[in-house]
Amino acid sequence: MAKPKNEVEKGYGEHGLKNRFRNATEAFEDALKRAPLRRAKYIFRLYVSGSSTRSLRAVYNLRKLCEEYLQDDYDLRVIDIYKNPDAAREEQIIAAPTLVKQLPQPLRRFIGDLSNKKKLLVALDISETPNDHLGSAH
Repeated sequence: MAKPKNEVEKGYGEHGLKNRFRNATEAFEDALKRAPLRRAKYIFRLYVSGSSTRSLRAVYNLRKLCEEYLQDDYDLRVIDIYKNPDAAREEQIIAAPTLVKQLPQPLRRFIGDLSNKKKLLVALDISETPNDHLGSAH
């Protein structure tokens, strides 16, 4: 009967495994001390279809809105569905451009070139006063 393999049998030895774990933990803690973690309040994924006019307009409109109202408090990734069709399938994207707001909850989807700024601000719960992104609920 075959024995299950564990770390001691792999040649690390009991002390070697503890040292490796300690070193990894220390490295992680050092990294946390060096660079403070900052989380984006808003997380957006914009799915576009190549460099079509509507896609380029959606990228421009969203970037402009984010820079004006959210400053550095957002994470935006633009995903080309032609170059990354798997990502579009996973998110069940059926039209492009599509904006997916992942955070803050609830998850929301917007289809189109995002040119109606007033409607988009309300739907994203972003205050119409630039740089005041606490939302209308606060």
